Amino acid sequence: MSSATLELAKELISRRSVTPDDAGCQALMIERLAALGFEIEHLRFGEVDNFWARRGTQAPLFAFAGHTDVVPTGPASAWQSDPFVPTERDGLLYGRGAADMKGSLAAMVTACESFVTDHPKHLGSIAFLITSDEEGPSIQGTVKVIETLEARGEKINYCLVGEPSSTEHLGDVIKNGRRGSLGAIITIKGIQGHVAYPQLARNPIHLAAPALTELCAESWDNGNEYFPATTFQISNLNAGTGANNVIPGELQLECNFRFSTEVTEPELRQRLEAILASHQLEFDIQWRLSGPPFLTAPAELVDAAKDAVRDETGTSPELSTAGGTSDGRFIAPTGAQVLELGPVNATIHQVNECVRISDLDALSRCYHGILSNLLT
Repeated sequence: MSSATLELAKELISRRSVTPDDAGCQALMIERLAALGFEIEHLRFGEVDNFWARRGTQAPLFAFAGHTDVVPTGPASAWQSDPFVPTERDGLLYGRGAADMKGSLAAMVTACESFVTDHPKHLGSIAFLITSDEEGPSIQGTVKVIETLEARGEKINYCLVGEPSSTEHLGDVIKNGRRGSLGAIITIKGIQGHVAYPQLARNPIHLAAPALTELCAESWDNGNEYFPATTFQISNLNAGTGANNVIPGELQLECNFRFSTEVTEPELRQRLEAILASHQLEFDIQWRLSGPPFLTAPAELVDAAKDAVRDETGTSPELSTAGGTSDGRFIAPTGAQVLELGPVNATIHQVNECVRISDLDALSRCYHGILSNLLT
């Protein structure tokens, strides 16, 4: 059977909102929220549409955070149905963004509709922080909205990000933190030459190999009760002129740390550079911090979410910090309690992305329960 959450999810999926194009998704949400008495603030930075909507003026301030943009679909011919034509099949709703994260956005809106109907004079305030730049560079989206809020002293107390956190069934995992992400582009310099005269050249691939072996074998930390050990991965390696008789003059590689709270960004930089220097390499590094690690320890928000999920599903969710990054990394440093709760993530960014139809209303009820636990 159809429901308000399902129908809104389908309307959102039908809009081709590939980063940074919002394609009208935010207007659809804004219309619904304005009808509930939310004050709407459009915040466009560069080519990115964002909005901040708030109902109420008092603390505590509870914010839903999410994104309307989706990743590209890849070849549409690989999909069983048009990725931007929401399709119901065998109890699943198919379409790009169904799980990441238009299903969550729909559940947020309908949860607020039912909650405000039940509690028109609820405690505190409810807000929405929505961007169209989460799947892309993430430089004109949530981070800019947070800068705007911080500049005027508007503080979020509790933030629920609608990322697809669940693994096997809805609500089995709640993300109460994320590892940090530190990337680097490293250029190892050598001397180009003819392969027949290696004594006249310096092969940067050969020079770098022992250092890369050491970096890959290095133990950066042991993690802790909330975070797994920090990992280092090389994601790209490039050298050569295209000719098999030329020793390249430089080697370029891309790498990434996913790091815990047991080590800091400056420590990782220093240790990596020290290893390269110990092998007498000449190198340049371009560093990029996507976000530091953050953790929301069990407190009001975690307790409210766990109780709401347990009431809806009958099972107690696991707390986890696994996975990639999310826009929670921009919100947590303000002092807000932040967690992520959304549908099963098994098909996100994949061909034939889908979400269980029954999970949409169940997720809406979970969100309603969290609001009730915190604001009544």
